[in-house]
Amino acid sequence: MSIIPSYIASIFQFNKNGILLVLTFIGFFSEAQERKRIDILQAGEMSYNERIIVNAQRLIGNVILQHNDALMYCDSAYSYTNTNMVDAFGNVHINQGDSIHLFADKVFYNGDISHARSIGNVRLQSEKATLYTDTLDYDLDNKIGYYDDNGKIVDSLNVLTSVIGRFFVEQDLAYFYTDVKGEGEDYELYSDTLSYNIETGRILIESPTTIRDSVNILYAKDGWYDSETGHAFLVEDPVVFNDEQQIKGNIIEYYRETGEGYANGAVEIYDLKNRMIVLGEQANYNDISKTALVTDSAILILYSEEDSLFLHADTLRMVPDTIDSEKIVKAYWGVRFWRTNIQGLCDSLCYFTKDSTVQLYTDPILWSENRQIIADYIEMKSNANAPDEIRMQNNSFIISKHDTVMFDQIKGKNMIGYIRENELFRIDVDGNGQTLYYAQEDDEELIGLNKAESSKISIRFKDGEINKIALISAPEGTLKPISQLSDPDRKLQGFIWKEELRPISKHDIFRK
Repeated sequence: MSIIPSYIASIFQFNKNGILLVLTFIGFFSEAQERKRIDILQAGEMSYNERIIVNAQRLIGNVILQHNDALMYCDSAYSYTNTNMVDAFGNVHINQGDSIHLFADKVFYNGDISHARSIGNVRLQSEKATLYTDTLDYDLDNKIGYYDDNGKIVDSLNVLTSVIGRFFVEQDLAYFYTDVKGEGEDYELYSDTLSYNIETGRILIESPTTIRDSVNILYAKDGWYDSETGHAFLVEDPVVFNDEQQIKGNIIEYYRETGEGYANGAVEIYDLKNRMIVLGEQANYNDISKTALVTDSAILILYSEEDSLFLHADTLRMVPDTIDSEKIVKAYWGVRFWRTNIQGLCDSLCYFTKDSTVQLYTDPILWSENRQIIADYIEMKSNANAPDEIRMQNNSFIISKHDTVMFDQIKGKNMIGYIRENELFRIDVDGNGQTLYYAQEDDEELIGLNKAESSKISIRFKDGEINKIALISAPEGTLKPISQLSDPDRKLQGFIWKEELRPISKHDIFRK
């Protein structure tokens, strides 16, 4: 039975010249049935023996056959007389168009459909690649090889193996399915489904795929990998990671030779050693220089089990410190951060992983509990992710709030604050020191407002309140009763309370 092509059926239905249609159809049918026979060009011995095999001619010794543009060489063969088929045995070699060679222990060849079923030590060889398997179906018309029971394709760059495979010889394309493994000079690959362009050396990722190169492990469900250069374009849950960091994003592009990478959309960079996470929408990084630049909704998270710090800035840059594997994180423009026990803002900031030091530049402000800290420059040192020392340089001003009208104040050129168990317990003022605090009796009844000045002051705290003040050099002090206080008495020069700017949660760090 023959299926009439759609274009002939259409003519038959609408053309009124029925005779012409019948002749056209009959001509088409006759051409489809006409098949070229397999020609026997050479054999050392030819014979018929129906006791051995029926309807077949035995060919033994240096057998050569031809079908269309293919030559077949073998030690022996059966050429069937009533079908256009040949069974070839021993050192079988099919040469198609000079550039394609098929080798096997035996081949069952059907000339009507130009199909070679090859078994045993099969090798299908093109100008650029070779397929190895134990059983192969090869379509000579379309030049496609199929295997379904393990095989591999080898070229100058790669060895790719799988349970199931398709080799499109003329197009230099190969498709691999089930337990796919790839190996090149600088990488290993594991997948379930992928395709390979032999001409370009590019591997097309079509299922969850892991690639290990000399530096990183790459993972994605879609994209491509250039096996010659190590250039990867990864989409759908892509990840690039090594012993030091892990990078995620909607899209990741990576260059193995230069170490450069680009991530776009929902970017996450995990610094595994330094317990940092950097988030954003755009990122450029380099594995060789150990640098990264993150923009667009950039967030730095210094994470810990007890209390993590969340920081936002317009731009985050990570660069290596002088100490190996240590880093410096630089935050630029509109820095805001939040942690349960401390919050802050500034124009720019540096974080040093080697000692957890944070440096705040340009109009920095810190808040902790009821306290506000302002200076031209603030440096905060930490131990075990908790601040233990705060250094303030130039125009230093600390304000502690009692209520809406009462504020304890400490002012000076430079200050150092010491923190113990997340509580401020001492402040040393160096230069132009001034204090203003509300004195209390033991029963907490207010006595008055104590104002003191000294070039050097040391202040002790208890339960977050000023407990003792030591005026070390050229002291001056007054105590004014509460009833005699005017508004100017309650504030040192330069006083400004900026509570409205304070981040109140990790989500509030994006507020302008």
